[in-house]
Amino acid sequence: MTSMTSNTTSWHLLSEASAWLARHASLFIIAVAAFTFFVPDAFLWVRGTTQTVILGLIMLTMGLTLTTDDFLVVARRPLDIFIGACAQFFIMPVVAWLLVKVFHLEPALALGILLVGCCPGGVSSNIMSFLCRGDVAFSVGMTCASTLLAPVMTPLLLKLTAGEIIKIDAVGMFLNILIVTILPVGFGCLLNYRYSHHRAFPVVQSLMPGSSVICLACIVGGVISTVHDDLLARGLWLFIGTFGVVLCHNTLGYLLGWSAGRMAGFSKAKKRTLSIEVGMQNAGLATVLAGTFFAAQPLSVLPCAISCAWHSISGTLLAGLFLRSDRKH
Repeated sequence: MTSMTSNTTSWHLLSEASAWLARHASLFIIAVAAFTFFVPDAFLWVRGTTQTVILGLIMLTMGLTLTTDDFLVVARRPLDIFIGACAQFFIMPVVAWLLVKVFHLEPALALGILLVGCCPGGVSSNIMSFLCRGDVAFSVGMTCASTLLAPVMTPLLLKLTAGEIIKIDAVGMFLNILIVTILPVGFGCLLNYRYSHHRAFPVVQSLMPGSSVICLACIVGGVISTVHDDLLARGLWLFIGTFGVVLCHNTLGYLLGWSAGRMAGFSKAKKRTLSIEVGMQNAGLATVLAGTFFAAQPLSVLPCAISCAWHSISGTLLAGLFLRSDRKH
């Protein structure tokens, strides 16, 4: 009996820790990035295959929290999902391409921001939609749809926007995205379907948000280790300039996502969700793809890593602004 009580307490503490990490994801990721800048060897192990496996684990955690009802949303609300997917895969790539032209970004940084723009929506966008009283079912449906479309849309859009900068291995990228996103998500959904009625499964699910944050922090740490020497050599201005572009890209995504929802006649909750879904990208996937396919341009991972941290911060801030607007009115 004592042993059972002890185990229950341990699982409860782990669940609480996971929830805390999910609430403070941006602070944790920034802390890991700052630590890695001063101790770059700490995350040198996050390279190549290891980085890909870590992203696969993130997508697995997403699959473990999805149910068949989440996928049925795509079938039940096809027009909403279609409008959302069009906004997702049109607004962010076009805005990224325009920023590259306006700021005359060097090839490596241009590749990074274009890659972020061409990736699907981020997993944490569902949490932000919940926090700001958005349409959570619509959010989950959009994330599912954009993730399923990513193996085709991301290489295609990148070829269109970045083809003049570097040769894009569209087939290789298709297979890579398939392996690191679709297969882990599918496996997680299968486990959810098979074991969702098991008594311990909800406990396992409660650990997924924290696990995802830790994995994402490891990816960011690996990126900081990779670009550490360039950051030292080129000083603070490299970081500030890159952050400025990421800030513009992310903010315009939120504004144009909201505008797209308004043009479509969406309700307030759906407009909030579309704004967050469009603005928050799967920057972890962008980071892995940059490290895999643009290894000759190591700085291409910098906009991806900054996006990993900033999108979590900005998403939280935007959710707070939406809630403040509710209280005000």
